[in-house]
Amino acid sequence: MQRSGVLWRGSAFSITTVGLGRLSERSFVLRCDTARCHSAHGSIRHMRYVCRLRQHINEHWPCLVASLAGVVAASRCSLHLRRLRTSKKNVACAVSVGPEVASSQQQAVAPELHRLAREALVDRFKQQAGVAGVLFFSGGGDAYRHDTDHEDIFRQESTFHYLFGVREPGYKAVIDLETGSTTLFAPRLLPEYALWMGQIKTLEEILERHGVDDIAHTDEIAVWFQRKKPTKVYVQRGTNSDSGREVIPANFEGLHNNYSVDEESLHDVIYECRARKNEEEIKILRYVNRISSDAHIAIMRQAKPGMMEYQLESMFAYSCHYHGGCRLLSYTPIAASGPNSAVLHYGHAGAPNDRRLEDGDMVLCDMGSELYCYASDITNSFPANGKFTPDQRMIFEAVAAMQSAVLNSMMPGVLWADMQELAYRVMCEKLLDGGVLVGDLNAMMAANVGGVFMPHGLGHFMGIDTHDVGGYPKGAQRDVRDGYKALRMQRTLEPGFVLTVEPGIYFMEYSLQKAKEDPALAIFFNWDRIAELASFGGVRLEDNVLVTDEGIENFTTAPRTVDEVEAVMRGEIADAMALYQRRREIEWDQNNAEEE
Repeated sequence: MQRSGVLWRGSAFSITTVGLGRLSERSFVLRCDTARCHSAHGSIRHMRYVCRLRQHINEHWPCLVASLAGVVAASRCSLHLRRLRTSKKNVACAVSVGPEVASSQQQAVAPELHRLAREALVDRFKQQAGVAGVLFFSGGGDAYRHDTDHEDIFRQESTFHYLFGVREPGYKAVIDLETGSTTLFAPRLLPEYALWMGQIKTLEEILERHGVDDIAHTDEIAVWFQRKKPTKVYVQRGTNSDSGREVIPANFEGLHNNYSVDEESLHDVIYECRARKNEEEIKILRYVNRISSDAHIAIMRQAKPGMMEYQLESMFAYSCHYHGGCRLLSYTPIAASGPNSAVLHYGHAGAPNDRRLEDGDMVLCDMGSELYCYASDITNSFPANGKFTPDQRMIFEAVAAMQSAVLNSMMPGVLWADMQELAYRVMCEKLLDGGVLVGDLNAMMAANVGGVFMPHGLGHFMGIDTHDVGGYPKGAQRDVRDGYKALRMQRTLEPGFVLTVEPGIYFMEYSLQKAKEDPALAIFFNWDRIAELASFGGVRLEDNVLVTDEGIENFTTAPRTVDEVEAVMRGEIADAMALYQRRREIEWDQNNAEEE
């Protein structure tokens, strides 16, 4: 938690940080020392102080901006001068640093993103004793729909994108461990390519675009290797612990016959690098979260009984593409209403978001956009008619309390599995209060009652992939208990990690029936209340979070209280920036009340 502190001080004014301490949720207060102001200006009338403060704000605005410039540049935020407030102790004007206002201008990507990634990989890899030779990588190939000539929109293989930023298929690349230099190999395209796909880029143009050291065609790889004669060639082979799928190593004809090839050393090192986001990656993740946050709020403002789930999905895709340039979504959208909101991965081909929203439904929208292969993954839950029932409020506030407890506990050194346990404890406390559970809290935790209502993991790494790599480093063991076994990461938090925090409570027939049949679990459930909530569905709230040296930075700005949700659905909150400002206004009022 960031402590308050003075950033700039003038003759009678100072800029002080206040607020939650996370970078995207700080306020900066320009305070007027009334005694010194009286001495300087010879008036004790309150309105004179107010007017004088306005004058000083204008006079000292360049100093204020200069003081905050580093914070603003680092967080891609905007400055917002809030209205003047007064109290008995001081006169003050809050200047908020909040999420940058959305526009139709797409986020620019700095070319050093990939240079930083390559440098991090080489540095980490060379820490292994005796490492020499080259790292050899292969990008993704064309993807067609079954036996047709229909080409899906190409999306680069994630590690190749991380290191080189190439958008087209068919590329390969080599990094020299001794010099750190990079050679990119581009496919040699037939002249007719220009008729259908546009002008063919020269090798010089490709070299300049990607900022590498050398360039050649892919049909020249064997000759390049013969000329360089690397002592060892390292390729990536291994298993993605999240998906269980194998990484296909780079290859060319004659590689294994003519060179010493290591398929074991590279995989874990790459995943460790990708788990820690560099500054340029963080900028993109902030941006895509802002665009997705606005799109979620746009959905909630329009949602009402009688609409189809797929209309919510279409509004999200439109908003992200139109306002943010996000052509692709980062995963199949979930727009689940009523009992569908208890289906964890609803929205698939067999259940394509095609139910009509009914009055009294809870709606769960789990959707994220993708820009430059970097993802967002946000979930909001809200009543279809814009007004919570008592049971909907109880479940929503339980999930919000779970998320808040985890967010406030996250910092470097915290074990992620402990956060799952914390979420379960808060859940059981709230469901006890709501009459859904009965019995002793500690006994419930020992029986793992939380795994019945939330059988998924609390969150996962996120970055180039929605479920990003590195969740289970070498030696990490998977817990066998319900819920815990679904954790997609088993690690201690470190600065640079980006992950989701997505607690939920669901009334699933399958899970509840299993619990009812298990005497060790059944004793904790009020089965009459469970019957009343059988068709409730579920609530999930999901934010995307960066672990920092001090704690966390929450990239997501979304309604997280009953009042916020209902205000959005009444049309009182237009977007993420308006929601942010509303929170700061409330915080300001509370701080003023304490001062008085």
